[in-house]
Amino acid sequence: MDFGVDYMDKKSFAGFYKKEIKERQEILAKEFDLSKDEKALLSKESALPFSVANRMIENVVGTFPLPYSVATNFVIDGKDYIIPMAIEEPSVVAAASNAAKISNGFETAADEPIMIGQIQVINIKDAEHAKNTIEHHKTELLELVEKVDPVLIKFGGGPKDLQVNILEDEKGKMLEVQLLVDVRDAMGANAINTMTEKLAPKIEELTKGKAILKIISNLAIYRRAQAKAVWTKDALGGSTKGKFNGEEVVEAILNAYRFAVATQFRATTHNKGIMNGIDAVMIATGQDFRAIEAGAHSFAAYKGKYSPLTKYSKDKDGNLVGEIDMPLVLGIVGGAIKVHPLAQLSMKILGVKTAEELARIIVSVGLAQNFAALRVLSTEGLQKGHMRLHAKNIAVQAGATKEEIDIVAAKMVEAKEVSQGKAEEILGEIRK
Repeated sequence: MDFGVDYMDKKSFAGFYKKEIKERQEILAKEFDLSKDEKALLSKESALPFSVANRMIENVVGTFPLPYSVATNFVIDGKDYIIPMAIEEPSVVAAASNAAKISNGFETAADEPIMIGQIQVINIKDAEHAKNTIEHHKTELLELVEKVDPVLIKFGGGPKDLQVNILEDEKGKMLEVQLLVDVRDAMGANAINTMTEKLAPKIEELTKGKAILKIISNLAIYRRAQAKAVWTKDALGGSTKGKFNGEEVVEAILNAYRFAVATQFRATTHNKGIMNGIDAVMIATGQDFRAIEAGAHSFAAYKGKYSPLTKYSKDKDGNLVGEIDMPLVLGIVGGAIKVHPLAQLSMKILGVKTAEELARIIVSVGLAQNFAALRVLSTEGLQKGHMRLHAKNIAVQAGATKEEIDIVAAKMVEAKEVSQGKAEEILGEIRK
């Protein structure tokens, strides 16, 4: 089976990384026969200047914008927030804003920013003896890595503990040395990776083994954030415009939650709904959203069964109580946060002063997003609300003009058929 394009000259891409952005754009235009409009897509600068983008990653040929929006109505720990979100999926921002509006606000908590660095040690003759040796020299090892980042120490962070585990696979036993580091307002990857590299030679000397991997773990079990919110049954009944009473909505959401607890197939999509909100804020603030995703889903299975990251219950008055607890690997210093202009703007809008405050905000958005999805799914159905927004995209694809988009979208929703074929049919009718 052949893959790729047969008309591309691979030699044109030799030393591609050495070329200026304009040269790279010209190569792409030539090799892929780009039209004038397609070339304009690459050459148009956005809020992220080419000069900045070119420093962030390799082989830059342009920038790729996402819709940049803000969620409203959030009251977190008694403070009002407007929350920037970058996402392409319809209804996410509206759903989060509405969930926040009908809630009683969010109460949150967050752990100290303790991250884990791992060192893998192989070729050890006596695993127990090696483990005991490392533990015996713990103080000395921690003092060794304290010198790596004096700024971190100055602000109250730095290495806090060292733990050793014996692991075993088909090739025998190995050691996992976990370095626990308080990274303060940083995400922590650079500091921890540097520290594990610094520790590795000493670990090898003590164990007579070979250190292979020296890297941060994104399963941040010691750096979690929690949020809790109450949605009264009266607010829930009112949110359906009289179609359901409050008690019915509470029971419907609880039943939907039970489904996620019972089957991993539903739990996966349940948690995806949480990440719709969390990723959108992470992207808008220049965070490593892939690290958050990996850690979140790993944590969901941490106790041996993949489970929802949220839980729901009724209080004594019959109101709905939603809670979330999950690891959040983020920072407000370093990385794209201080480089990307829109990330800087997002941080200004949020007004956060610490990584902990940002974690509290983001975990609240995750809970709001999840609640919104469960409420819609268990009452009016996801497609109805989602398709109202999606229908506009379909109308554009079908060729609707600015004046026709809303008309075509409304008629598709009314007909309960959102498709390009239906949009074209409606366009034909209204243009007669």
